[in-house]
Amino acid sequence: MTKQMMTLICSVTLAACGQAPTVQTNSEYEVMGITTSDRELQTTYSASIRGRQDIDIYPQVSGFLTKLCVEEGQSVRKGQVLFIIDQVPYRAALQTAEANVEAARASVATAQLTYDSKKELFAQNVISEFDLQTSYNNLLTAKAQLAQTEAQRVSAANNLSYTEVKSPADGVVGTLPYRVGALVSASLPKPLTTVSDNSDMYVYFSMTENQLLDMTRRYGSKNKALEEMPSISLILNDKSTYPSQGKIETISGVIDTSTGTVSLRAVFPNKDGLLQSGGSGNVVVPVQKRNCIVIPQAATYELQDKVFVFKVIDGKAQSAPVDVTRVNGGKEYIVDNGLSVGDIIVAEGVGLLREGTPVQPKSASSAAQPTANQQTKED
Repeated sequence: MTKQMMTLICSVTLAACGQAPTVQTNSEYEVMGITTSDRELQTTYSASIRGRQDIDIYPQVSGFLTKLCVEEGQSVRKGQVLFIIDQVPYRAALQTAEANVEAARASVATAQLTYDSKKELFAQNVISEFDLQTSYNNLLTAKAQLAQTEAQRVSAANNLSYTEVKSPADGVVGTLPYRVGALVSASLPKPLTTVSDNSDMYVYFSMTENQLLDMTRRYGSKNKALEEMPSISLILNDKSTYPSQGKIETISGVIDTSTGTVSLRAVFPNKDGLLQSGGSGNVVVPVQKRNCIVIPQAATYELQDKVFVFKVIDGKAQSAPVDVTRVNGGKEYIVDNGLSVGDIIVAEGVGLLREGTPVQPKSASSAAQPTANQQTKED
């Protein structure tokens, strides 16, 4: 009985094996011919943000602060009064200087009258030439004293005007470390404040020497690069994109030997005041690549940190290393070396290929077959 059961089981198993479908290997692959096209690369650089000019405000005269005319963060115009220093001693000095000027003018007038009188007497041979020359010298001395007192008056007037510390440019007031009653002078360790011109913002970033050389060769010179480079974008510290684009204005002519980088400066408009001096972010610099070879990432595979493709040569797959640059978020590669126009490569399914595998280009009907089968199943 046992032998009969075993015989029956073996017979059923053999019958099932004989009816199993045979798996056929599909050697058809999607291929693509290598051509050239244009692409835009985007390179990101760390950047620091500065106002068009950050002006430290120091007093030009000494004295006690008697009034603060602005608040921290206030927008000011050129010539607007920021601080007032005690004016009493400087106003007194100006009055003294003006009085000295009037006295000197009187001395000049007296010396002039004396000289004119001496000339008449000399013409009548009443006095000697010595007396005439002496009176003339006294006139010159009086005029010199007048010039000196006028200079002192101008200096006193300037000192009085310096007691009103004014903004040298349009901008925004920074911190105010000194308050009313503080004794200030030109030798302060810290400025009274800083006025930042934030109408336009300077964004500074650096690129390596090799990147600078590549850019210079691409455009022909640094001057042409500044003229022809497209606008750049700014990514703020919170990862948002600044709504306005900027333009690179200057490229430093000196490479920093300690870092091997060169500094660049771009300018961004700041009408809404969103950018603040001292901030940071990243600039995105677009680079146009023309007549370059672009392949999909799916057409490549990596082995030991190197990128390979499968060329179709004499109907067989042959691996070839390529030097690539990632674009479009890594979905595409720009091939810098390893492929030429006219080459045929496998565009997808490279993970299933081996060296020397026969490759038959997938026909249009074969490519459409899965779609038709899928449509039938859905129906």
